[in-house]
Amino acid sequence: MTTIYPPPRGRHLLTADRRFSTGGGLVSRIIGRGAARLLDRIDSGLEQGSIRLRLPDGSERTLGGRKPGPDATVALNSWRALVRLAVSGSVGWFRAWMEGEWESPDPVALFELFMVNRISLGEAGRASGPNRLFNRLVRTFQANTRTGARRNINFHYDLGNDFYQAWLDETLTYSSAVFAEPVSAAEPLEQAQARKVRLLLDRLDLKPGDRLLEIGSGWGYLAETAARQYGAQVTSITLSEEQLAHARARVERAGLADRVTFSLTDYRDVDGRFDAIASVEMVEAVGQEYWPDFLGAVARVLRPGGKAAVQFISIDEAIFEGYARNADFIQTYIFPGGLLISERRFRAIAEGHGLSWEDRKGYAAHYAETLRRWRERFDAAVSEARLPPGFDAHFHRLWRYYLMYCEGGFRGGGIDVAQVTLQKI
Repeated sequence: MTTIYPPPRGRHLLTADRRFSTGGGLVSRIIGRGAARLLDRIDSGLEQGSIRLRLPDGSERTLGGRKPGPDATVALNSWRALVRLAVSGSVGWFRAWMEGEWESPDPVALFELFMVNRISLGEAGRASGPNRLFNRLVRTFQANTRTGARRNINFHYDLGNDFYQAWLDETLTYSSAVFAEPVSAAEPLEQAQARKVRLLLDRLDLKPGDRLLEIGSGWGYLAETAARQYGAQVTSITLSEEQLAHARARVERAGLADRVTFSLTDYRDVDGRFDAIASVEMVEAVGQEYWPDFLGAVARVLRPGGKAAVQFISIDEAIFEGYARNADFIQTYIFPGGLLISERRFRAIAEGHGLSWEDRKGYAAHYAETLRRWRERFDAAVSEARLPPGFDAHFHRLWRYYLMYCEGGFRGGGIDVAQVTLQKI
């Protein structure tokens, strides 16, 4: 009798590129001889920091080095890695790493370096030619319609609660913590996550019995805190069935089921009137074309004078257009349909809906530290065999790369996370 084994968990993330846009095969053979010219482009674009390169022929070369900045070390094991970068940008660069075509003792430093030099490098790290067109088509199919939004959320969050429980902290919070300043490795992550939630909820001036809408439930920690510590009557919505099940069980165990209601609801379909709204790192899953819908929904259900507290991730306005035109590594493998916000554009839409923009405070260094902690915890879960069955070594490498890629982005200053208060005028 033939034994049939289930496919490895998380395989849909690894195969999301469909191998079309990663610059391998025939594309590599056609333009491989000219790939080295990309090194000259990168060299001229590195205004700060440097890359110490070991090339496939064993020779060495240093790129940049003109001004102080992040210093990265890269072993380029195959010229194909540069082909992938040239034609597929960050998608191809990840695939090259998975194939062993380049390696580094500290990829975070490399990602930080690219972000520090984000303007001077221009299009050097983005898809080109037919692959740029393909990436635009990918974004079209990832649109966050009501059906598409649920599919995109399930792609990432429904990897399983057991997976996230293996490496997140005890609060099961999957967003940036806020540490005591100066940011220190000594503070427990759980304590910093609790501080983040309190800072956000304190913006709302909640009184016992106030009706709070949470857009994006996570695994229920914020809703539980709002009900227990602030006395709020919470309605929390999500599109993740896995998170919904865990959040409901959480408040039942806490004896708060009469004060917290969770439902599988799209933000566009929320009814009622609320005294306050909280949303943590959910707007990145909305998509630029739906920002007016999201902010319109906030304005529609928030009572006059009521406040919404939002934690969001933004990208430097100077590179937003180029970023938004392409499906990058994160949008391809991790968060389909996701888009970091242009703060200037998002704010203008909010104010157009009668929502003031108040007390914005950024925490980029805090997210870099949060991501470093997550990577440490994930590595420990892998080495101690605490991840649930089904996630293979290929997935482990993907997830570790994702955490390093994001950490470098925040350390490089081109990405920020912030909390802001929107008050309905």
